[in-house]
Amino acid sequence: MQKILPLTILSIGCAAFLPATASALPMTTPRATPQPPKFVFKDASGKPTSVDVVERYQPTKISRPFASVDGRLDPKLMRAASIADERAHAHSRRQCWHAVKEALLASGIITSRPTTVYAKDAGQELVNNYGFRKLALNDPYQAPIGSVLVYNASRAAGHVELRTKDGFVSDFRSKTPSRRPLLGVYVKS
Repeated sequence: MQKILPLTILSIGCAAFLPATASALPMTTPRATPQPPKFVFKDASGKPTSVDVVERYQPTKISRPFASVDGRLDPKLMRAASIADERAHAHSRRQCWHAVKEALLASGIITSRPTTVYAKDAGQELVNNYGFRKLALNDPYQAPIGSVLVYNASRAAGHVELRTKDGFVSDFRSKTPSRRPLLGVYVKS
């Protein structure tokens, strides 16, 4: 109490005689800017390393990997994907199976036009009539370039698209695959 009283009198005196100087003095201690939380781990060499913890979703910073090229597949599949990409629109015109049929025909991977009407039936026709095979994949991002991805729909025609290097294409381009349930990924060797 004895030390506080002289300091209080001194600060009141300074404020009375030198108001600008007293107001410039901080009355509270400044707070440090909060740092983002860090995740600390040891890398392969055993050295401790840390990275920032992502606290909220930032869609522009998260990206999917590019598709891989499978050398065992027919190169005409990649040509079909590039043909479809050249002809694609910015938005869907509800002609996905028509656009994929045209791209497959133009690339020469198939010799006649498929007859199925619904996109969700495309995979079965490609296997039965054109020598395609179904890959054991559940993730559309793992599909190789040129593969045909077929999606189901309970009360609709479904959806079909081709995998490109950086996305998916049918009658329109997309960086992300369809949200429908994936029926299968089909390729031709």
